[in-house]
Amino acid sequence: MNELNKIMKTLNYYYESFSQLNVSTSKKRGVAKYKPILILTIIDLVTRGILNENKISVSEELVQTFKRYWSILGSKSYQGGLHYPFIHLQSEGFWHLEFKPDYNGLQPKTTNKLRESVEYASLDDELFDFLQDEYSRQELIDAVVTTFFQEQQEEFEDILQINQSFQEEDLPTLTNFDHNPKWGVRKAFIRNAFFRKTIVHIYDSKCAFCGIRVTKAANQNIVDGAHIKPFAQFYDSRIHNGIALCKNHHWAFDRGWFTADQQYKIIVSGGLEEISPHTKPMKDFHGERLLLPNKEQYFP
Repeated sequence: MNELNKIMKTLNYYYESFSQLNVSTSKKRGVAKYKPILILTIIDLVTRGILNENKISVSEELVQTFKRYWSILGSKSYQGGLHYPFIHLQSEGFWHLEFKPDYNGLQPKTTNKLRESVEYASLDDELFDFLQDEYSRQELIDAVVTTFFQEQQEEFEDILQINQSFQEEDLPTLTNFDHNPKWGVRKAFIRNAFFRKTIVHIYDSKCAFCGIRVTKAANQNIVDGAHIKPFAQFYDSRIHNGIALCKNHHWAFDRGWFTADQQYKIIVSGGLEEISPHTKPMKDFHGERLLLPNKEQYFP
């Protein structure tokens, strides 16, 4: 138990670190999202198996992936440049730089100058280990997504557009899924964080099954944005394929313990043996209607 608490505390430490990145802000230009986008870039490369060791060089794959995310998530008020966050992320404490012997100490102003100045970057060993684990990696992705795209929470159409941008960008690669489906799922890992964010938002952080709503600081809540048709089979992260469910009912839904009909009435599987002394049993929800978004256009 002590070892488990130690691990969870360490993961929580990095969750908080990612949620509290020091970023530049301006009333006119908004938030400079260089650091958050670089972190998503690194996680993308780890997820796809491209970054296998804790030495992050200024490779062409890193540069192009950063540009891809910047084109979708970056502010138009800022010019996207990898050289800026690659150097300044070291102020956060978990990002470390190994400079080349002839480094002159001057701030690199271009990506080429960055290549000439830096041998590689590395993460804390503990953080790099967490990024190898799917659950921990997803928690850290959510820390970035839910913290540094706050303006889209009030401008909901922007969240939809981000999700749609990722969806459309992946469409040309759908033919590759039959040959390498795991690659397709990994490629969509970060994009699905925006899907989950969108679904939770339109359901007001409430479980569509039981209505529970529990939130905590740093934008954490007990509800998941769940795919109705499994993403691993259908590769569909459109809004209509989503529903907000608490952890328990997400688990039960994925295993077919309940579903809903065309009128959104809940159908609970027979044969459940349940003891629920302090809460309403699942079987008692049979025949009730799912809680739905306020706008019909977002119904599942």
